[in-house]
Amino acid sequence: MSKGKLQKFAEMETFKNVFQYPYSVVSEVSFEMRGHWREQYFHNDNPIVLELGCGKGEYTVGLARVYPNINFIGVDIKGARIYTGAKQALNEGLDNVAFLRTSIEIIDRFFSEDEVQEIWLTFSDPQMKNVHKRLTSTFFMNRYRRFLVDGGLVHLKTDSNFLFTYTTYMVNVNKLPVLYRTEDLYNNELGEKEMADSQMDEKTREILGIHTYYENQWIERGLNIKYMKFQLPRAGELVEPDVEIELDDYRSFKRTKRSSLSTSK
Repeated sequence: MSKGKLQKFAEMETFKNVFQYPYSVVSEVSFEMRGHWREQYFHNDNPIVLELGCGKGEYTVGLARVYPNINFIGVDIKGARIYTGAKQALNEGLDNVAFLRTSIEIIDRFFSEDEVQEIWLTFSDPQMKNVHKRLTSTFFMNRYRRFLVDGGLVHLKTDSNFLFTYTTYMVNVNKLPVLYRTEDLYNNELGEKEMADSQMDEKTREILGIHTYYENQWIERGLNIKYMKFQLPRAGELVEPDVEIELDDYRSFKRTKRSSLSTSK
């Protein structure tokens, strides 16, 4: 590990807005704040919104700036990434922001039933080889159901054709209510028409104006940014879509596709 990362980890241990429970130790450590985030950390009764796979926390911090009466928690396994957003939130005195360092596979261990109102998935790894690692798979949707309010919102913002197409099939086959969907969020002419047709609320429009560093890079490369907002009811068994989907030509920013396959389920 580099000296810079070691310094960040050491400093982050002193951050009051960061809670670290890496996968390797979580089974041995209980999380006493589960079910008590509002009273023990935020000290209010405001809604809680999670950003899963938050990276450097740009979106989490951006959301917290726009909505001081909503509590935001960024979740990521990479401590060096979380450091950036956590330090920025502290410097700006944003009391409605927290960061949780853990694996999203065990996210339900940190929140209790009905504790969370919304989930944001911003530019998640499409995980084209393994459906159970996709953050919009039924594997994860069943975990989200354990703490998301019944009919709570899930937002997906992505540059990945594969992930967006997969999520569309997953939502459709399970008849999840879709509140808004666009394959080209920042195309002005198309965006205005879709906003009018769907009556996108002003809150969502303002939130979608927040760009991360990498998102700006993707936009400059001419990649369409896709967005979907749907509800996740608690009732009913979720099933995986049985369909082949064309793989993306790249895996993530500045990284080429690793697989020789052209499609995947």
